[in-house]
Amino acid sequence: MNILLVEDNISIAEGLKFTFEKNNYKFTYTESIKAAKEYLVKKQPDLIILDVTLPDGNGFNLYETYIKNKKIPTIFLTAKDDENDIVKGLEIGAEDYITKPFSTKELLTRVNKVILRSKKSSIVQVKNIKMDLDKLIVYKDEEKIELSSLELKILNMLFLNINKVVRRNDIIELIWESTGNDVDDHTVTVYLKRIREKLASDIITTIKGIGYRIDEIE
Repeated sequence: MNILLVEDNISIAEGLKFTFEKNNYKFTYTESIKAAKEYLVKKQPDLIILDVTLPDGNGFNLYETYIKNKKIPTIFLTAKDDENDIVKGLEIGAEDYITKPFSTKELLTRVNKVILRSKKSSIVQVKNIKMDLDKLIVYKDEEKIELSSLELKILNMLFLNINKVVRRNDIIELIWESTGNDVDDHTVTVYLKRIREKLASDIITTIKGIGYRIDEIE
């Protein structure tokens, strides 16, 4: 999966490059509209993350005049939570937007969702377990599995990062954000045990000392 970032803030660009490459993405960034156009003449990325405000022009204009016809899914970055910018970005065809400052984890999640949407389906199936990522519903052999709200969020995180390891620390953070309670490694173990028991399936692999992963079966 090749991602192009168009962003003139080098510290943001380098930080995102490090994180995305660590998550097995190919990641390139340019610092201007001119450089982005030169890149797009030679290559077509699978997704573009595009800053609205650039030193040599406007990200919206770049999208409308150069990217839209190429049908490359695009996420806009905007420095302010301006409703007009958000509406405009979505109206002209962007897949999503995110406002600065943002967490890298949130951007990764949005990228994964856009990739799934680009495959024309919000439903992911591994073996006989199927999850609707939009509705947060899980099925086994077409029968709905009852999971708690937090169990669904954890499983959703695993499915959104299919074929990639979800680190225990990320799950700890998700549980803490959802409950406000103190969380440790034991808490994660307990939740994963419950999820596995309810699924009655071996689709979740433990990566010892690191985290968990669901692998897509070809």
